Amino acid sequence: MAIIITDECINCDACISECPNNAIYEPGEEWSYSDETALSGSVTVPTTGNEVDADEENDPISDEFYYIVPDKCTECKGFHDEPQCASVCPVDCCVPDEDHVETEDQLLAKKAWLHGE
Repeated sequence: MAIIITDECINCDACISECPNNAIYEPGEEWSYSDETALSGSVTVPTTGNEVDADEENDPISDEFYYIVPDKCTECKGFHDEPQCASVCPVDCCVPDEDHVETEDQLLAKKAWLHGE
């Protein structure tokens, strides 16, 4: 299951440097699959099966508070025992995203996809 940042976010920036997948972005910031990952060019997203250009800039998910790209979030599986964004958030606004439920095997496969393992 991916993590989501709720609208209670105070934009403190504590989470952004903790994410091993570079899945967290500032409000209004465009994002791409290739940002600090091994991805480049045409790739198939494992969670959806959609083919995308990893280098393409995508519209921000939020203009008001920090946000997490669900297709890049692995709940830190393979890196840490718990999601690091949630562990450092001072207002506890990094919570499981019920709209993106994944098994541990799926999260580890996504990690391998993102990092070319």
